[in-house]
Amino acid sequence: MIHARVLGATLVFSALALAGCSQTTPTPTATTAASSAAAPVPTASPTVPVPPKFAQGVTVALVRQLSSGDYFEQWLAGAQAEAKTLNVKLELSSGDGNNDKQALNLEQAVQRRADAIIVDHGFADTVQPAIKKAVAAGIPLVAFDVDPGTPEAVQLTQDDHRIASQGLDQLKADLGDGGEVVYVYVAGFAPLDRRNETWTRFKKDNPAIKQVAQIGVVNSSTASAVADQAKAALQANPGVKAIFAPYNEFAKGAALAVKELGLQDKVRIYGADISTADIGVMTEPRSPWVATSATDPSNVGRVAVRAAALLVAGEKVEHTLTVPPALITQKQLRDGGITGIEQLVQAVPGLNTPEIAKVPWAASS
Repeated sequence: MIHARVLGATLVFSALALAGCSQTTPTPTATTAASSAAAPVPTASPTVPVPPKFAQGVTVALVRQLSSGDYFEQWLAGAQAEAKTLNVKLELSSGDGNNDKQALNLEQAVQRRADAIIVDHGFADTVQPAIKKAVAAGIPLVAFDVDPGTPEAVQLTQDDHRIASQGLDQLKADLGDGGEVVYVYVAGFAPLDRRNETWTRFKKDNPAIKQVAQIGVVNSSTASAVADQAKAALQANPGVKAIFAPYNEFAKGAALAVKELGLQDKVRIYGADISTADIGVMTEPRSPWVATSATDPSNVGRVAVRAAALLVAGEKVEHTLTVPPALITQKQLRDGGITGIEQLVQAVPGLNTPEIAKVPWAASS
């Protein structure tokens, strides 16, 4: 894991969500998985019967690295809704930002022989050994925003390179002749690392846009920690015109810093990811957060559960499933009177992707 430079402080590395608790190594302790109640048997398609296993109920272990933050809450809500539709019982566990705890939770899911496992974020080094055990045991596995380390697992991602490029294209258009930029990044998280690859290429191709500071921290209060770092960076670099913060908790923290310093008319923020709370931040008066590239997190959660269900049923699923993002601007939100994710999805229907990992026996999938 590469250590990023933090202005005047040690950068805290930790587990994320985005594609948002501090990196620690306490003695692992077992956690009790919280299970959602079994749902009614789904309504079958007129032509495709519900597999017998699903009529009886299927158990999917959802092993999360982190559960706090708007993005992750909405992702889980989508996963739970799709699980109810498909008569899937989700067994939930979270590492709460502790990689060793997440790895232990994953080991326990393998030992319980869940019908399938979804790994939501994580560090490759800590989850791959248990993922390989799951595959060896014949347990279908879907890995979201983490490299599973084996082609036998389905890898679900947002198009993180495109997420970064959409935001950066808008940044470039707004900056015109160029300018100084503060960059927010923490290495070791698959979605952030992919977005960083795009940023690295962008800097090389656009030398007039100069990175003058790199900040970043991911912990249980990412936004407030980034706000403190961003204030220091902006005070040390008064010529900054923009902040590239490709994770919504980063962008919220940067927006707080700009607001507290009274720089709303000078510094613009370009983020990634979206939630109802983020929409509120972007549309408030004089908000510096002008654009974000994102998927609908609840939609991605639904795709993860559908992919797991298909694997349990023995259906063929592509090795890599990619959910495409959309660029969302402050102007678009304000002009459309959009205040929440539901309205946003209506305005940008491409954020809903029922065609990805479509379940043939579920009429609503």
